[in-house]
Amino acid sequence: MSKDTDIQWCDSSVNPTMGCDGCELWQEKAGVKKCYAGVLHDRYGGVNKGFSPKFRILTEYPGRMAAAAKWSDLRGTKRPDKPWMDGLPRHIFVSDMSDALSAAVGFDYLKREIIDVAMSPAGARHVWMWLTKRPSRLVEFAAWLGFWPSNLMAGTSITSSDTVRRVTMLLRMIQFKARLFVSAEPLWGPVHIPMDGLSLVICGGESGSGADACRVEWIRRIIADCTAASVCCFVKQLGANPYEDFNITGTPQSRRLQFKDSHGGDWSEWEPSLRVREMPEVRP
Repeated sequence: MSKDTDIQWCDSSVNPTMGCDGCELWQEKAGVKKCYAGVLHDRYGGVNKGFSPKFRILTEYPGRMAAAAKWSDLRGTKRPDKPWMDGLPRHIFVSDMSDALSAAVGFDYLKREIIDVAMSPAGARHVWMWLTKRPSRLVEFAAWLGFWPSNLMAGTSITSSDTVRRVTMLLRMIQFKARLFVSAEPLWGPVHIPMDGLSLVICGGESGSGADACRVEWIRRIIADCTAASVCCFVKQLGANPYEDFNITGTPQSRRLQFKDSHGGDWSEWEPSLRVREMPEVRP
């Protein structure tokens, strides 16, 4: 857990569980290890007691959410490094190092550690942003609860058109009046995201060595789709391997963009049309 985080679209992060069942970013048998949480578990798992022994072993850490709920209320304050967050409540990313909706985690635990804390007097001051790649289990959990806290945003993560189906499943949370968001990162291809019912779409290219290419046109499309649907859009980064297509005398060409920031995350280096960092008004 981190009271202060470099993640651009939130103030803090917390993990009531550590570890994950895996996804397209982490398939050990296939040699795919692109999840930063998995990479960090390979490094610190079994060494640092704050990590699960191994990434594929789900470990519960009760009390972390309750501790995070006690952090100061940021409503009305300015964030010099994140001006797009100015005036908003503290936004806390839930499960940046795990997927708490992995099969091994019981609903009783999730209610006690996440729902009850978000609704507590201390937790109700903040906006919690819970991200999962298992929206079907999220919907099942919400149905088991029979309600959803207004200050707990529910989100899912996608990487390409092959995983957009997660958004369709996430949209079933509308029946519980949940505020919904999508993280399209790392973006591996063009996507058409169903926007009706979403409050926010975050997008960005892949970071790290060996990053897949991210084409600026994919991000432009998301910006345009968000604008047309009146959905907030947050361009997080262009990634470590960004490309832009262009035409010279009718001949399609492509060029790699060069940035000082290794993640392509310094928006002062982008052209103005890409500098879109919007946050929805979610009031506890």
